Amino acid sequence: MSTVTPIKDAKKKEVVKEDAMWIQKELINKNYHEIATAHETGRKVSATFVPGNLNELLMCFDFARRLPETDALQNGLRKKSGKMIMDAERDGHSEDVCTYVKTDLGMMLQGQMGPTGEPMPNPDLLLLSYTGCFTFMKWFELVRQKYNCETIMLHTPYQGDGKISPAMRDYVVKQIKEKVIPACERISGKKFDIDLLRQYMKESVKAEEDLVRVLQTAKHRPSPIDGYFGAVYYIGPMFTAFRGVPEATKFYRLLREEVEQRMREGKGPITPDGEMTEENYRLVVEGPPNWTSFRDFWKMFYEEGAVVVASTYAKVGGVYDFGFRHDPEHPIESLADYCLGCYTNLNFPQRIDMICKYIDEYQADGLLINSIKSCNSFSAGQLLILREVEKRTGKPAAFIETDLVDPRYFSGANVKNRLESYLQMIKQKRTAAAAAVA
Repeated sequence: MSTVTPIKDAKKKEVVKEDAMWIQKELINKNYHEIATAHETGRKVSATFVPGNLNELLMCFDFARRLPETDALQNGLRKKSGKMIMDAERDGHSEDVCTYVKTDLGMMLQGQMGPTGEPMPNPDLLLLSYTGCFTFMKWFELVRQKYNCETIMLHTPYQGDGKISPAMRDYVVKQIKEKVIPACERISGKKFDIDLLRQYMKESVKAEEDLVRVLQTAKHRPSPIDGYFGAVYYIGPMFTAFRGVPEATKFYRLLREEVEQRMREGKGPITPDGEMTEENYRLVVEGPPNWTSFRDFWKMFYEEGAVVVASTYAKVGGVYDFGFRHDPEHPIESLADYCLGCYTNLNFPQRIDMICKYIDEYQADGLLINSIKSCNSFSAGQLLILREVEKRTGKPAAFIETDLVDPRYFSGANVKNRLESYLQMIKQKRTAAAAAVA
């Protein structure tokens, strides 16, 4: 049975969470504790990025798994990132550098105390799975100087032609077999076991299937989920260190049961203020959220009855709703396909096709783009995306502007004004359409 539980936040306000959200929080905290105590327990630590991460493979070598973007966004949610960013800028890093990077560097300068208050040990391996974000390469160049540990680059060809060719797949497979696996064996002291990899992938497939079912419930009216703000909680275990473990399988099964129950009962999404009871607007959102004012950002939407039925950010760690599943029968080839198919590795026509498909299948009123000041991987080309989506769907599109984890670049009043203006535009188009029919 699905339940929601009110808790008190730091400002003593009641915040409502679903059961699955509690489990997600426990999993994330558990992983931070495993990282913090890894060297004490004889384990090695890896650091890798979310898009194209080889989580199942790293588990075969018993690495405790850090994800620098997750560290940064968790520090942003906890209001810690602002000082870290300013410390990094005082250390010589430009104001225009990705604020995830500066938060990570600032955390080092502050003694590497992690988001949950436990110290973060130096990684033994930096595994760079390059999937469309050039910043990743420069990021690991910088932290390698600090950590003085081995760095492996898994180069992933960009889908310039909009498809994965056999040569591209073979190129990535060759790197995994000849570079990544031998380095992991040497650093961890453990031999690679392909049957263990297959077992992890079997768990991944179960979780991936349930996640897709959850995200696709937003096609229902009213949507029982928010596919952007709410989806942040849903994608956490899958996109980080838990894809492939039984705990993640359990999480996604419980989540699916909760969401499908709400759908059957005709209920809307659960927000920090409780159930959203009135669905006035259905939106598709492109771009990551702002983390430092996450709850205030979300509130601007649900107070207007605006629910996000689909978002590209919820696909940044895997485009599962377009058919991809890890394949235990061909595990290494499957890892290659996963890296090649990540959202940031898709070309602009593919991204536009995806958004148009979401607007059509989820019966959305339009597209809203959150343009992130310091994230070129998402922000580059967004004006082109906006114009093409408007032209192809006939639905209105608009921009808002924030940043990932830099509180200096979140203007609540500005965002609220733009959002309200956009929703008013949608309302006017509806009125005009109704008058034309009459």
